[in-house]
Amino acid sequence: MPLMVPVPPAGAPPVRPVTLDAAGIPLSGLLALPARPVPRALVVALHGSGMSAGYFDSRARPGLSLLELGAGLGHAVLALDRPGYGASAGALPEGQDLAGQTATVLAALEGFAEGRELGAGVFLVAHSGGGRVALAAAGAARGGLVPIGVDVSGIGRRFAVDAGRLPGPDLPGEWRRHWGALRFYPPDAFRLGQGLLRPVPAIEARETRRWPEMYPAVAAGVRVPVRFTFAEQEQWWRHDGDALEELLTPLTGAPAEVARQPHAGHNISLGWAARTYHLRVLSFLEECLLARDVAVGRVVTGSDGDLKKVDADLT
Repeated sequence: MPLMVPVPPAGAPPVRPVTLDAAGIPLSGLLALPARPVPRALVVALHGSGMSAGYFDSRARPGLSLLELGAGLGHAVLALDRPGYGASAGALPEGQDLAGQTATVLAALEGFAEGRELGAGVFLVAHSGGGRVALAAAGAARGGLVPIGVDVSGIGRRFAVDAGRLPGPDLPGEWRRHWGALRFYPPDAFRLGQGLLRPVPAIEARETRRWPEMYPAVAAGVRVPVRFTFAEQEQWWRHDGDALEELLTPLTGAPAEVARQPHAGHNISLGWAARTYHLRVLSFLEECLLARDVAVGRVVTGSDGDLKKVDADLT
């Protein structure tokens, strides 16, 4: 029987493969552009360990893709295969440490942004291991690449399991901890999800175990709003009250909040809750834009219905 892949709804923005040059390292990914010539913002999505850019472009059912949803709402959406995955796997067979991944991703974005209109700027979305890179990039970015905000899911500070049970190059981890209850996912999600899996680079796997100790220094560098989302059945990371206090306290220079996503397991963007979660991500982006604009002026509605900032003397 031929493989049946759900067809995107009529009028859905096209999603196409791209390869970016990150200072000589090729980074592959997926790109969806809005119909408007200038996007409202550039949403950059970073997948978790052992996954690929297609994590944010679920085809299990129409409407679950972040790329299609974001582009349909006027944003450019770029999902990257992180360093050590996709096109860069040959050049980086063992991957990169967090500092290296951060520099490579920012180099790729710098090249992508050259000569392009990014609208209001860059907004970072990340899952699991990609969240480490997103938070580090938020602190290291300069100029037009400083993000509007960061929205991460599937990552905390304290593991809910012994570090020896985490996924690695030869250890895929405990399958059910990635997913949670099977009822949270469309039937096609597991079959299609097999095509998204990639080996976890060795350097990344080793460094993952050190994240609880690395986190405070990374968090201290973040100066933009951050939202952490924990699935109802998140099983890799602790998200009890004490763990959340340890997570938020080091973010001394950034407004931060925690959200819960009902009816979801660790792989939120592959489940039935994907559309709900992605809408919340884009809503947080709107909140970040509004807060930034209000801080420097007043916001009015233009004749085309878009929110526009007008500098004003508020004294």
